[in-house]
Amino acid sequence: MVSLLGGGDIRALADELGVRPTKRWGQNFVTDPNTVTRIASAARLDADDVVLEVGPGLGSLTLALLPCARQVIAVEVDARLAERLPRTVTERAGEFADRLTVVCADALEVTHLPATPTALVANLPYNIAVPVVLHLLATFPSIATVLVMVQREVADRLAAAPGSRVYGVPSAKARWYGSVESAGNVGTSVFWPVPRVESGLVRIVRTDPPPAESTREEVFSVVDAAFAQRRKTLRSALAGLAGSPARAEGALREAGIDPGERGEQLGIEDFARVADALARASAHPAD
Repeated sequence: MVSLLGGGDIRALADELGVRPTKRWGQNFVTDPNTVTRIASAARLDADDVVLEVGPGLGSLTLALLPCARQVIAVEVDARLAERLPRTVTERAGEFADRLTVVCADALEVTHLPATPTALVANLPYNIAVPVVLHLLATFPSIATVLVMVQREVADRLAAAPGSRVYGVPSAKARWYGSVESAGNVGTSVFWPVPRVESGLVRIVRTDPPPAESTREEVFSVVDAAFAQRRKTLRSALAGLAGSPARAEGALREAGIDPGERGEQLGIEDFARVADALARASAHPAD
C-alpha cells in the first residue's frame, strides 16, 4: 500500500526541512496525487525496469513509481531532500522501500549509477531539462524509454517535427536517440509554488541512431551551426564549419540537400548525411 503525498503533506515536509523551492534548481513540487499517478502510468513501465528519476524532491513521483518497477534510482542535488527521501518512502510505501536507491548528485555530472537504468522518468527542472535529457541518453545507452515532465514550451520543441515553427536544436538532437512524441499537458495548479507556465509530458522511445560515418558530436555540430542564425540558408549557416560557403554548398549538394533550405527543414538523418559529406570534403579538399 502506498500513501501518496498531497499538498498539505508537501508543505509539512518542506517546513520540517526548512526547504523553500528555489529558482536556482528549478524546484516546483507536485502536490496532486492524480498527476503523479498519471505520469507513472504514461511511463509504461514493467516490473523489470530500473527507473532513473531526476530531481525527486520531496518524493511525490517517487512514491508513484516504486510499485511499477524493480528499482528506482533517485538522483537529487539537494542534500536535505536526498537524506529525507528514504524515510518518506519507508513511512508511506514501506513494502517498496528496498526498491529505492538515492544518489545525491547533480544529474548533469552523473556518469555512473549503482544499477543500469532502463527508463528515465522525471519532473525535470525547467532551466536544465533539455541538457539533462540529452546528457543521460548519451551517458546511459541502456535507457530505452523516457517520460519527462517539462515546461510546455520545451515539450513542444522536443516533440516538434521538421518544418514546424518551433522545431530546432532540441528537436533534432532528441531524434538522434529515438522517436519523440507529446504525451499530454499538465496545468499549473498541481505544483507548489505555482509556476507561470504550463507543463507538458514528452515520451522518447530509443531507436538506433541514423546511419552515419560521423560521430554524434560531429552531427550535433552541424545541427548547432544550422540553427545558430535561423534566418540563414544552410549554405551560409554552415560556411564557418565547412571553411567557406562554396564548400558548404558542395557538401549539401552531395548530401542531397538544397543549399537554399534552412535548418528547420532537415531531419536528423539529413544532418547526419551533411556531416558525412563535410567530413569527406575536409579529408579531400579541392586543389
